[in-house]
Order: sequence, then structure tokens, then C-alpha cells
Amino acid sequence: MTILETSVETYSISDVAAATGVATTALRYYEQAGLMRNPVDRASSSHRRYTEADVRWVTFVTKLRSTGMPIRDIRRYTDLARQGDGTTAARLQLLRAHRERVLEQLAESTAALAAIDFKIDSYERFTTR
Repeated sequence: MTILETSVETYSISDVAAATGVATTALRYYEQAGLMRNPVDRASSSHRRYTEADVRWVTFVTKLRSTGMPIRDIRRYTDLARQGDGTTAARLQLLRAHRERVLEQLAESTAALAAIDFKIDSYERFTTR
């Protein structure tokens, strides 16, 4: 009987940093802070080896951070994700609440942009006289 070894392509921390735009220090922090869904594998040299799933997870965490989700909420979401399908409702609730906050921020930004556009229009009308 022969056991076939399946090879999974892995990426170095610098590869992941380049692909995601996340600094290597931030990637190490994500791991240390418990924000990675799965433990990052290590090569025999002890260098981190990320999988495609890890890269997708980092990309998602980056989206959550860029929309203002606090680290504690990302950690909570990650903890729930690790627990599996039984936590889908809790994860959905967490994401829906965050979505509402993002929509509120977007409305505020849209209103601020409208005020800026109004002022620009005012100045343009004044300077073209």
C-alpha cells in the first residue's frame, strides 16, 4: 500500500505581504493576537508558510479592519469561525451589526463629501468671475 502525499502550495510571509498589502509586522501581529483562523504552518527552518486559505483569511481580516471593526470583534469572529458551523448565526449577527456601523460611516462620509463639493463649487464660481 502506497500513501500518496498531497502537496499544498505555501507562501512565505513576504509573499503574503506583497499579495495582500499587509506588512510582515502586521501579519505577525495577526498571528500573535489570535486573528488567524488556523495556526500558520512552519517550515523546518521555522519560517512561516501560509496556505491559500490563510491568504484569503488575511484579506478578509484586512477588509474588516479597513472598515473599522475593532480587534476584539475580529478576534470574537475568528474564535467563532474556529468553532465551526454551529456558530454561523452568531457570526452572521456580528457581521450584520458591523455592516450597520459601516453604512452609518458611509452616510456620514457622503454628507461630508457633499459639503466639500458645495464649498469647491462656491470657490470655483467665485474665482471664475
